[in-house]
Amino acid sequence: MNFNHVNEELFSFLDHSPNAFYAVRNMCGILEQAGMTRLYEGAPWKLEAGKGYYVTRNDSAVIAFRIPRADYTGFQMMASHCDSPVFKIKANAEITADKQYVKLNVEKYGGMLCAPWLDRPLSVAGRVIVRTQEGIETRLVNVDRDLMIIPNLAIHMNRQVNDGYKFNAQVDMLPLFCEKGEETDAFRRLIASEAGVSVEDIIDADLFLYNRMPAVTLGLNNEFVASGRLDDLQCAFASLKGFIAATPKDSVAVHCVFDNEEVGSGTKQGAAGTFLSDTLHRINRAMRRTEDEYLMSIASSFLVSADNAHAVHPNHTDKTDPTNRPYLNKGIVIKYSANQKYTTDAVSGAIMREICRKAGVPFQTFVNRSDMLGGSTLGNISQSQVALNTVDIGLAQLAMHSPYETAGAKDTAYLIEAAKVLFSSSIEEAGNGNYKLKL
Repeated sequence: MNFNHVNEELFSFLDHSPNAFYAVRNMCGILEQAGMTRLYEGAPWKLEAGKGYYVTRNDSAVIAFRIPRADYTGFQMMASHCDSPVFKIKANAEITADKQYVKLNVEKYGGMLCAPWLDRPLSVAGRVIVRTQEGIETRLVNVDRDLMIIPNLAIHMNRQVNDGYKFNAQVDMLPLFCEKGEETDAFRRLIASEAGVSVEDIIDADLFLYNRMPAVTLGLNNEFVASGRLDDLQCAFASLKGFIAATPKDSVAVHCVFDNEEVGSGTKQGAAGTFLSDTLHRINRAMRRTEDEYLMSIASSFLVSADNAHAVHPNHTDKTDPTNRPYLNKGIVIKYSANQKYTTDAVSGAIMREICRKAGVPFQTFVNRSDMLGGSTLGNISQSQVALNTVDIGLAQLAMHSPYETAGAKDTAYLIEAAKVLFSSSIEEAGNGNYKLKL
């Protein structure tokens, strides 16, 4: 495995994907280069065996698939998400402070670590909806320069800050944008300029702050990587690369990336929406298969829910379960939870272990300490739409939900290899909890 080459490609993807809209646009570009045909939900689908396709929803979720043959046995899928905890710019964003400063009004999206957002260069990216002669049009904007900062309060004015501080999102976390000048509505004018339209033509917008620090390799032997949005663009990137490199034979390979996982997935573009179910049903109908054949194919399908996992923290080793202790660079993390926050059971865990063995990559396990509540991910949420064997996995990382996270330099390549095996395989239901693994 060429770890350096994989990380160079990963870093480029991360640095050019400041939020979900850009991540999906960049993935679509990679799929186009790989020869995939774009489909639209509002148009008829004419599908052919032996070809690959992709479709987006809301410009922030994408599903790509390759059909090896018309009489496929099932779907082999990997799902991840492209959103991260972040600050969203509110409408009427400008706030004047003391007649000298202009700051922007923001709100929290997802469960974030607030402190690391302070005292670092930030900018803004997202989408604007502009008026056209025929209706409305979406345009992506990214102010690609160091534009804003959220300044800390000096310790002289808050002597107890190092003893514990509760951040107030409406008071502490507003970014400094500019000095107060004669010009009004400066922020909207900047966004309009970036979109190439007049201020009057912008009807609405979804704009978010993002950390400007680029992805880097660090550690004595370059064994770590650090970047914003590793959770979960690291898994989304690995899934995409494995999908493109795979050779599906008997099952349809399906690469899924959803939005809004960090706020519960309950949107049309989230894992709790119908995007995956709609897509699988349309594939079934386009290949002239019956509903019974669809249900039979689901019984012989497998979903890998790929969302990063907590590594043992070097300064807080006691926060991890005594016997299940994932580390950076030690391979794919298979996640378990008795209360089904993760969907892994003995069957799906065993299948994933066999996939890793076939791929020649290491794997490890994660379970929360029994006295600590953990988070959930998109695997169990998606079951409400498409119920099938599912395993929850991730790549080990530190500082999850920080605007700058740390992971292992080898692990992305490991997941690419495992994804390649998954997408090339068939996992067929044989009754009584038995499965034929064609890996």
